[in-house]
Amino acid sequence: MSVRTGAGVRSLARIVARDDGRGGTSLPVLESDGPLALRRTRAFGSEARVMLVGAMSGPLGGDHFTVEGRVEEGARLSVGSAAATIALPGQAKGEAHYDVRLDVDGHGELHWLPEQLISAQGSDLYVTTRVELAPTARLVLREEQVLGRVGEEPGRLTSRLTVRVAGQAVLDQELACGPGAPGGWDGPAVLAGHRAVGQLVVVRPEFAAEPVTARALGEGASLMPLAGPAALVTAVAPDALRLRRLLDEALSSLRQT
Repeated sequence: MSVRTGAGVRSLARIVARDDGRGGTSLPVLESDGPLALRRTRAFGSEARVMLVGAMSGPLGGDHFTVEGRVEEGARLSVGSAAATIALPGQAKGEAHYDVRLDVDGHGELHWLPEQLISAQGSDLYVTTRVELAPTARLVLREEQVLGRVGEEPGRLTSRLTVRVAGQAVLDQELACGPGAPGGWDGPAVLAGHRAVGQLVVVRPEFAAEPVTARALGEGASLMPLAGPAALVTAVAPDALRLRRLLDEALSSLRQT
């Protein structure tokens, strides 16, 4: 079990989804400790579903959380979270780290749909999400960051998202916001004064032959094709509710293409 000390908490959660040979998906590995608790929920058709539940506060300064997920050949997995994650200042010095490592094998499908990450005043968090996909794998991945709780300034938040298909990078981007971040993060070229920002990455094999068309998706959101069988929606909004609405509408639009 993870214990919070002056040096921060180290916590690891692991998920493996496997085709059960009967038209469904089993979860032979579902391990978690400390602040990260994994809970199996009701399956939907051939898709297994898992909920990530925060069992302790955090991540705080000095903490290092890691989530590893693997979807094996032909399996289908959806992962969500029970509530928003709040990055908080802690007694330990130094930034906190939250690492997500995802692998999807051939003909596997992963929906990674956590709730928002909120950067509270005084916090310092570095988030990395790395996804490795087989050529025939499918992915829907949503990331949402909210800068500060109601009425407060944000902490420092750095987020890097990397997606590779068949070993080739289709997306590698980093965003730094808050105190100490490079100048211009709140300017018109980045957040333009908004306090909620999100990304939606959709990977489908058919996008390689028929890429999506780049276009605006209402005020604050845009869709663009990526190199390879992938599409990216980027959105900014004044608050988390509006951000979620923009990303949900974008996903609904992509499902109709």
